[in-house]
Amino acid sequence: MNLNDLGRGDSWEGVRAVVAGMGVSGFAAADNLTHMGATVTALDDSEAGERPEKATLLEILGATVRLGAGSTALLPDDVDVVVTSPGWSPGAPLLAQAVARGIPVWGEVELAWRLRDLNNPAPWLAVTGTNGKTTTVQMLEAMLRAGGLRTVAAGNVGLPIVEAVMDPTPYDVIAVELSSFQLHYTSSMKAESAAVLNVAEDHLDWYASFDQYVADKGRIYRGVERACVYNVSDSVTEQLVRDADVQDGARAIGFTLGTPGAGMLGLVGDVLADRAFIEQRQSTAAEICTLADLATPAPHYVANALAAAALARSHGVSTAAIRDALIAFRPDGHRISEVASFGGVTWIDDSKATNPHAALASLRGYDPVVWIAGGLAKGASFDELVRAVKDRLRGVVLIGRDAGVIREALSRHAPDVPVFELGAGETGSTDRPMDRVVAQAAALARPGDTVLLAPGCASMDMFANYGARGDAFAEAVLSWRQERDQEDS
Repeated sequence: MNLNDLGRGDSWEGVRAVVAGMGVSGFAAADNLTHMGATVTALDDSEAGERPEKATLLEILGATVRLGAGSTALLPDDVDVVVTSPGWSPGAPLLAQAVARGIPVWGEVELAWRLRDLNNPAPWLAVTGTNGKTTTVQMLEAMLRAGGLRTVAAGNVGLPIVEAVMDPTPYDVIAVELSSFQLHYTSSMKAESAAVLNVAEDHLDWYASFDQYVADKGRIYRGVERACVYNVSDSVTEQLVRDADVQDGARAIGFTLGTPGAGMLGLVGDVLADRAFIEQRQSTAAEICTLADLATPAPHYVANALAAAALARSHGVSTAAIRDALIAFRPDGHRISEVASFGGVTWIDDSKATNPHAALASLRGYDPVVWIAGGLAKGASFDELVRAVKDRLRGVVLIGRDAGVIREALSRHAPDVPVFELGAGETGSTDRPMDRVVAQAAALARPGDTVLLAPGCASMDMFANYGARGDAFAEAVLSWRQERDQEDS
């Protein structure tokens, strides 16, 4: 039996597969491997959430499932392949044992690529980057739909990619979000077109070096058929394109917030313009839409729109369809979402800004700003961010376990900016720490200011996820406004 020869049309009977992790992608992998006839053992140290119910379902289908502490300590003796959930580090004992024994380790994305219907394979338009992936893929999905195509957003957002490729009604094209973790465990995927939006320090608690993180991002360009989309202002993304081993005829397509050169998409005044996918690109540009057509003119949002448009155009979607999609599109919650505006101060929830690069992009959209930041820094530095925005800062409110990392950067590069830090005791002992945060931010803000929740950190030290953090912020802001209204009445 040669695993590399197995695909959608083959029986996987006799293949002994271990699935590491029973989250969304792990369950999808185990479910579909069982469907293909493989002998599946699914392992997870956690019993949280829906895992017990999913385990019961898989056992009914014939899989073996082990949940709870210690379940992933030892790899079973007879294993042909391990399919891992994306968050699992290569150093995890189960995966390290597989590598030591010469057993291939795939991610769910790799499994999905191998299970495509080769008689009707939907091409993949793939997106990665440190920030902006989800918004860009959702924009791309909207553009493809507006172009009359049957599509879905899959991968790191939306539908697990293995479920997308196994759909009995084939998609015309799939918009795929890929994290660096997913790309790490992917080897044979060849996207029709792919984009790296940006690359900045992140997940340094997972990678041994920044170079390893960058290399995983670059895997998305391997074997690209039509377009490698890169960020003109991010030299790392351009270098990844230069280094990529692509198919003959693939083009490098840049996107920029400046005036686009030939082969790029960018801004001409307030117009998003295409100089890459038109015949007369040496001398003219095609209008996609205007800044006024977008939900926000924030620079990172515009960049996401241009990247998504580049991928859609590479697949043949018209500029008219792309414009219609962008006019109707609204980003998910907790992404530069206005919570309220009162007393001359605007309150913005960008809780999705979970690393310094995302926070920097958000902060550049506002001036002056009271910045709410902190949480789990994941090994990142904030010096570059603080140097870039220090002149915009009215004040800073810090929260979370790694608040000190940001405080130290502020003391080095913006010593005159007022800083309030919610103490560790306050963080841990109150059910509503955001009430204190909002009160302090309100005390710092002046009419004309923006109070911006762009933490630059993960949320799990205080909240279940970034959405819960954003919800707590919005609730505290609205509560604060109600109290002020009552005092004035």
